[in-house]
Amino acid sequence: MTDLRKLGTSDLHVSPLALGGNVFGWGADEAQSFAVLDAYTAAGGNFIDTADSYTAWVDGNEGGESETIIGDWVASRGNRSDVLIATKVASHPKRKGLAPANIKAAVEDSLRRLRTDYIDLYYTHVDDTSVSVEDIVTTLDQLVKEGKVRAVAASQIGPERLSESVTFAEKEGLARYAALQVNYNLVSRDSYEGELRDVVARHGLAAVPFFSLARGFLTGKYRPGTTVESVRSEGAAEYLNTDRGPRVLAALDRVAGAHGAEVATVALAWLAAQPTVAVPLASARTVEQLPSLLAVADLELTPEELAELTAASA
Repeated sequence: MTDLRKLGTSDLHVSPLALGGNVFGWGADEAQSFAVLDAYTAAGGNFIDTADSYTAWVDGNEGGESETIIGDWVASRGNRSDVLIATKVASHPKRKGLAPANIKAAVEDSLRRLRTDYIDLYYTHVDDTSVSVEDIVTTLDQLVKEGKVRAVAASQIGPERLSESVTFAEKEGLARYAALQVNYNLVSRDSYEGELRDVVARHGLAAVPFFSLARGFLTGKYRPGTTVESVRSEGAAEYLNTDRGPRVLAALDRVAGAHGAEVATVALAWLAAQPTVAVPLASARTVEQLPSLLAVADLELTPEELAELTAASA
């Protein structure tokens, strides 16, 4: 998996699959997380995604557990220059929002947990409309100028605020958002396709979809009458109760069969082929789950197959 691609307007070049760190310290303990990270990078992956709030929702955790695991892994492997680390600000229980003072404090927390002196890509995790676009962009630009952050990006933001942010940054010559993380997959298309995607395309941003496999539903493991042991099983199984879910699974089965590929690989390949999408983001709790994700780098769907999947998911 050596086919690196430029991430939007940044100078970052990322592998075809971004590895999600939201299971580190949740569904995967430190040893399992290290094994997944080792296998991912051994296969050529270089783009690791986390957030300061991961995994605060787990009993006994306070947030920052995923960053700490990744930081300890990087320190033990001595490979900081070989990987690109993305993390986020705004959702940690003790560092909520995008007030300038909070961003400045949160980035120091993340740098300490990640055991590094720079973050490759720093996302605003969720928009904070109580803070002006000007204040947010100016603060992020300061982090770039100080060398603490290489590039900035946004997540979970509306089209108007996203466009305002990029326009202001360009007008003032400040660091501008290079990417957008968005909930987008074969069974969740409506919130991205339309005005938000138009803004991303117009400003040359790169979309990095999260929940690329719809919490695991698009792996094909979830079928009527089946029980899946997973921390996400409840959320994933909900898609079976929609018209779209079973229809998408049937189309994925047909296309996967034609390629001798896993259903998850086909779902990621459809996503990777969509306009504005740079790389899909997916998580793995175990090393055994990785091959079907990494295989997206080598699977190219035909126009007819892409059209079939698009129609099934309409």
